[in-house]
Amino acid sequence: MLLRYPAHFEAFRCIADRCPDSCCKEWEVLVDEDTAQYYLQLQGNLGEDLRRYLYQDAEGDWYLRIEDRRCPMWRRDGLCRIQADLGHDALCETCREFPRLTHDYGDFVERGLELSCPEAARLIFAQPNAPWVEQEISGGEAPDYDPMDMQLLRDSREKMLSILADTSCSVQESLVLGLLYGYQAQSELDGGEGAWDEDGALLFARGLAKPAEASELVEFYKELEILTPAWRHRLEHPAAAIRWDERLRTLAIYGVQRYWLQAISDFDLVGRVKMIIASCLLVHALGGDLVQTAQLYAKEIENNADNLDAILEGAYSHPALTDEKLLGILLEV
Repeated sequence: MLLRYPAHFEAFRCIADRCPDSCCKEWEVLVDEDTAQYYLQLQGNLGEDLRRYLYQDAEGDWYLRIEDRRCPMWRRDGLCRIQADLGHDALCETCREFPRLTHDYGDFVERGLELSCPEAARLIFAQPNAPWVEQEISGGEAPDYDPMDMQLLRDSREKMLSILADTSCSVQESLVLGLLYGYQAQSELDGGEGAWDEDGALLFARGLAKPAEASELVEFYKELEILTPAWRHRLEHPAAAIRWDERLRTLAIYGVQRYWLQAISDFDLVGRVKMIIASCLLVHALGGDLVQTAQLYAKEIENNADNLDAILEGAYSHPALTDEKLLGILLEV
């Protein structure tokens, strides 16, 4: 089967104690069953400490309980005690893989990097047009979806990426077109027909847009679960965004590459597109260093299934996420 990944994927190396944030902060670590059993039987002081912090929730999943907002295995020098004592292979699957993503679609696999890691974020924004590497690997199985639906999604994703990367349009116009193209692609996925008319889409958007303040969008994100004090501070004290940063294209492209094909599971493409556009608008509204803001956004939102579900649901019901409001912010009506 086919394996695909962006060229910067293989360039990632954890910068450990030099990291300005850490995946060992704030998050409770999900421990896979095999590793949990290994930790439960591990001898010595490390084994005793692991068993003190290892717990099983009501669903039977194992976690390492955080202490003082940090993993208890995270040493003060920024290194992991487990890795230092036992080596990389002794880490649980979550820690071995992060920030690497794997999306297995049966007969092909796509891999990528998570924006929530500062070093991964640096690579993603440093190589906005990184080419994709493709190679044949063993394995795979017949997908449990209609291959024609997946092909439609893959084709429409390429079109969406070209819309977002087109610098003949302003970054705002590209995001406007991206939002409206999401509806076009959804219609095709649902069996409809129709040609994409870019000029007509911009004209339609200007007619649909209504006055809106980015503060309404910020208030929506305040309603979601907040993990870190830093994120709460950013939401409560946004810095003024002076201009529309061209790197918002990269943020949108990252979102499309990560989430677009996931619509094969529920056919909800529009919800994901609105989530992607809203993320760009929020990062713009919060201001500050764009890469740092985007990384913190991802840490808070993308690694929290409840927050993702709330945004996908809100895309169809929350007043701050209506098409009219999103277009109004983009077109500065």
